Amino acid sequence: MQVRKYRLAEQCFIVQGAKAVKETLDSAYEVMMVAGTDAFLGPLGEILSDKVSEILNASEEELSAIGSLESNHTVLAVVRMKPNPQPVLPVKDYHLVLDDIRDPGNLGTIIRTADWYGIKHIVASEETTDFYSPKVINATMGSFLRVHFSYTSLESFLSKSSTPVYGTFLKGENVHRVNFSENGLIVIGNESKGISPAVEKWVTKPITIPRFGKAESLNASTATAIVLDNLRRRL
Repeated sequence: MQVRKYRLAEQCFIVQGAKAVKETLDSAYEVMMVAGTDAFLGPLGEILSDKVSEILNASEEELSAIGSLESNHTVLAVVRMKPNPQPVLPVKDYHLVLDDIRDPGNLGTIIRTADWYGIKHIVASEETTDFYSPKVINATMGSFLRVHFSYTSLESFLSKSSTPVYGTFLKGENVHRVNFSENGLIVIGNESKGISPAVEKWVTKPITIPRFGKAESLNASTATAIVLDNLRRRL
């Protein structure tokens, strides 16, 4: 499950760590298998037997060997992927749109940030990195359970939008002064190239994060946090 082609073939992914696995067991995801230490499995005996078809005892060394999270010494779960639905978003809310985010750590942090600011839906381009990558899942710190995520053609999706589309650029209206509407979409672009020309043409409200120093650019997840913080201050 660490390799994407095997995840896709089996339609399963891995969740690691006691907190994340416990939250997944309480979610709408289907947990196929749990491998954990006696210390983890013991207190959850009845709960696990009702929700999981396969339960395996594993040592800390075995968990470290088969997982990708060095600090995981308790449990690992194999979880069924959800279908990729075409996005149907509530119009009276804000949603994130990700244009070709390639770094798994960035994507995971963006999902976690969205969860913090109450963003419940993220729509991503088909080129965006795999939502079910272990690095993404680990970086979300459990927020993948609370944020609806879907892949689609952004051009087609944005062309049908009836709400304002905000996009982050080096030039645009200062995000500190933007009067955000009651609902809309916020587009975050690729880490090095920004928002692509094909997506840019659908952005109705270009915004920018003002620069006070000499850094060339901001990390995509950092930019997301700044924009969402300014958004929530004004709603």
